[in-house]
Amino acid sequence: MTISAILDLRLKKESLDTAREVVGRILTETRAFEGCEGVDVLIDDDDEGHWLCVEKWASSEADAAYRAWRAGPGAIKDLGPLLAGAPGLTKYVVDSAI
Repeated sequence: MTISAILDLRLKKESLDTAREVVGRILTETRAFEGCEGVDVLIDDDDEGHWLCVEKWASSEADAAYRAWRAGPGAIKDLGPLLAGAPGLTKYVVDSAI
């Protein structure tokens, strides 16, 4: 079953240029991870420091494997200082029957 995950980021205004580079690198790795079917970045039209990363995963197992990798050897160490607050993560099951 396909999973969509939405990562909600609030970035410091003074860090936006650096954030583009860091998030771009992170998402290159994410997009290459087995089971990732794509990631789109949405930037709030009224707040350029509010980004949503909308990930699509082939299955909940693929998403879980990615989260485990990010918690271990794929840990992200350079994004934290760019954030204005804790990121949020919400996962959704895609129901194509609706």
